[in-house]
Amino acid sequence: MEQLLHYVWKHKIFPLQELRTVSGQAVEVIDPGLSNHNAGPDFFNAKIKIDGTLWIGNVELHTIASDWIKHGHDKDKAYDSVILHVASQIDMDIYRSNGEAIPQMVLTCPESVTSHYEELRQADMKPPCFSVIPALSKLTIHSWFSALQTERFEEKTNVIKKRLETLNNHWEDAFFITLARNFGFGINGDAFETWAKQIPFRAVDKHRDNLFQVEAIFFGQAGLLEADLSDAYYLELQKEYKYLQHKFQFQKIEPESWKLLRLRPGNFPHVRIAQLAYFYNKEHSLFSKIIEAETTDQIKSIFKTGTSPYWETHYNFNKTAPNKEKSLGNGSLNLLIINTVVPFLYAYGLYKADETLCARATTFLENTKAENNYVTRRWDGTGIPVFTAADSQALLQLQKEYCDKKKCLYCRFGYEYLKQKTTGLYHQHDTKVPRL
Repeated sequence: MEQLLHYVWKHKIFPLQELRTVSGQAVEVIDPGLSNHNAGPDFFNAKIKIDGTLWIGNVELHTIASDWIKHGHDKDKAYDSVILHVASQIDMDIYRSNGEAIPQMVLTCPESVTSHYEELRQADMKPPCFSVIPALSKLTIHSWFSALQTERFEEKTNVIKKRLETLNNHWEDAFFITLARNFGFGINGDAFETWAKQIPFRAVDKHRDNLFQVEAIFFGQAGLLEADLSDAYYLELQKEYKYLQHKFQFQKIEPESWKLLRLRPGNFPHVRIAQLAYFYNKEHSLFSKIIEAETTDQIKSIFKTGTSPYWETHYNFNKTAPNKEKSLGNGSLNLLIINTVVPFLYAYGLYKADETLCARATTFLENTKAENNYVTRRWDGTGIPVFTAADSQALLQLQKEYCDKKKCLYCRFGYEYLKQKTTGLYHQHDTKVPRL
């Protein structure tokens, strides 16, 4: 596997014997170079002595030498700077675009590295790397978590940017759509986002002061007013929606596939839509207020929502329920801060080049309690301190982008595990902190 060969080269896990090119010249790897994840050679600015002569340039790695031709490197001038070609199997000579031969060296992946890597990849529950985490320094864990938090910020910012592009950079609309998605709290997230994108915001704005009309549009656009029911309030909403639909020429939409199985009644889409309608009716400059808020307590006071009186005794249009105010609990408020407010603060801070907003987003995460989900529970007991949402977000990024994708070679914990397993068996001359 070429990816694993990259790892062996990068961390200089070489066999206990002198390295030589296929033509017999002695090779000393002083610096393997900087790993390149974009177009061009695999490692930049490597420092290598070949037969006593110091060369500074790039290195290319392949599983089989003939991949050099297969990938078209022999005709690509970007690869003329390669000073050494490394492959597990040399089946031919290779040349630069001007016909010059390039020195080649055989490097195979040690069997122990391969087997321990497969242990990491095949683990279903608790990966073997868990065993090394308690022995890691606080600095190692902190630096890796900081990098993961930054990655997560960047990913969420890119999602917001794409959403804004489809909305002509209308931040209020983009914020509401993101908020709606997160009101789905996972299981109905996709359905809520699709629904929110179908809301004709400018039409709703004309009736924003009337909660009943906002509800009619919201439930109608959700496809929840299509049934033949006898409930009086339902019939009133249905009639109002048909009027507004005709008035504004709303496009005919397909009813959403709302999921109800295993949902608590308070999480039914009917209740969440009623809360969003109440929220939209109450807060006319929602995004602006969020940007101006300086503490998580202020955010929570903005998000403290309710419903119209009808929903205090209903979870859907079919059945009544004991009278209860349908407000968001503290756990739900924290999730909205983590998944909606924080990413938007950060994205808007980048958009406005306002470091204060970016810093506030980080502070909000650090001041919010860590999430309690299957990922945080999975990592419980490994010795990693998870107290704040910043910690749990780093874990989610680690699980999603590294563990689930089996990218152990790019993970600090995976690296430490393999390092522990291979120390003493092979040359590892590099004393610098590994570049992950």
